[in-house]
Amino acid sequence: MENYSVKANGTCASQIDFSLENGKLHHIVFHGGCPGNTLAVSKLLEGCDARSAVTLLKGNPCGTRGTSCADQLAKGIEKALQADAKA
Repeated sequence: MENYSVKANGTCASQIDFSLENGKLHHIVFHGGCPGNTLAVSKLLEGCDARSAVTLLKGNPCGTRGTSCADQLAKGIEKALQADAKA
């Protein structure tokens, strides 16, 4: 299992931690953000296929920010998948 930490930009969450194992997401933790929403996202994505999660979450904005905690997670997952592919 590989652990990742993403510095979130433009959102209330400052950092997002998660693990990838065999292409599945685990242990998603948002540091900051709207607790109800970030906890729900974490629970819903536990064990989810990482590529599917990116498809669902990428591009979802929060108000006029142009991004969201979910969008930042998707971007972090994409980077992690790219790093895994290169390894």
